Amino acid sequence: MLGRMTEDALADLRHSPLHDRHTALGAKMADFGGWAMPIEYPGAGVVAEHTAVRDRVGIFDVSHLGKVRVTGPGAVDFVNSCFTNDLRRIEPGKAQYTMCLDDSGGVIDDLIQYLVSEEEVFLIPNAANTTRVVDLLEAAAPEGITVTNEHADYGVIAVQGTRSDEVLEALGLPTGHEYMSFVEAQWEGEPVIVCRTGYTGERGYEVLPTWGSTPRLWDALIEAAQQFDGLPCGLGARDTLRTEMGYPLHGNDLGPDISPVMALAGWAVGWDKDTFWGKEAVAEQRAAKTSRLLRGLVATGRGIPRSGCEVRTADGDAVGEVTSGTFSPTLKNGIALALLDRSVAVGDSVVIDVRGREVPADVVKPPFVDVSVREN
Repeated sequence: MLGRMTEDALADLRHSPLHDRHTALGAKMADFGGWAMPIEYPGAGVVAEHTAVRDRVGIFDVSHLGKVRVTGPGAVDFVNSCFTNDLRRIEPGKAQYTMCLDDSGGVIDDLIQYLVSEEEVFLIPNAANTTRVVDLLEAAAPEGITVTNEHADYGVIAVQGTRSDEVLEALGLPTGHEYMSFVEAQWEGEPVIVCRTGYTGERGYEVLPTWGSTPRLWDALIEAAQQFDGLPCGLGARDTLRTEMGYPLHGNDLGPDISPVMALAGWAVGWDKDTFWGKEAVAEQRAAKTSRLLRGLVATGRGIPRSGCEVRTADGDAVGEVTSGTFSPTLKNGIALALLDRSVAVGDSVVIDVRGREVPADVVKPPFVDVSVREN
């Protein structure tokens, strides 16, 4: 776990609209994509925050995520020609996971695209990649299409867990809409977008208030969550929650050297579309069937796998590398995502080199836990 940052180091990073709330609570802060964000809060810690989400509700600040708006006649077709997934699979009011690829098929970023109308698409890229995604879109945009970086126009508060509906309902916010859909609403006279999305595997919402109203909404959500023993949660718990789901993290499980094919994310690729950035390269890789693939590992011995750990067969042959690894608070043992040779299959046993110690593990298909993310 990263240590507490100095005040000087924090000052050099961008701050979310909730920065003062986090420091007042004594949160341990770290650099996430150039933003000072909370890892965990005192008195609870990652495991307690993780458990709050799985059992009750947790409130996360993820305002560091990017916000990009693409508008103009033909905006949907333009975005659809850039990113992997097919916007024609969904209708206005729905959201979709997609990826931005380079010419070699590597992943520049993975993001959520919200279909507002034929002339408007709203995008949520990762914090560190927002500027690059904007630059690429601007360079490719035809006349009449406008790409606007709205990174600091909106906060993002994730309300995740089985009691998330009740927390939002206490504030009069809309709930109950379908998974991967969004509703535009008002809260105390300010516009807010309520999205049935998240990165934890539990039922939940991501709420986008205006930047200036984000602190007031955070305070109200925290107060409403307290009646269910909910907790403010840092990005440490967000990481353990997403790893239990097998959700990839850009920079670990996706990146310039890890394509959608390798990450087994072909479901987020519109293979029948006429074009998208990197299509030829990933289509060739898909047909070749030679690249390593992202698999799940559950440790059967003592030890917590971490990114970079080598994976070997029982005979000592190197067959891959851990991309993300952690202690699973739900399973009470180590889990990992790893890029493995195609000779390794689900159900096989392998060995993970954890700091020179051999930790046996089983190869599985994520998610590692049962979840309720899609329940209505």
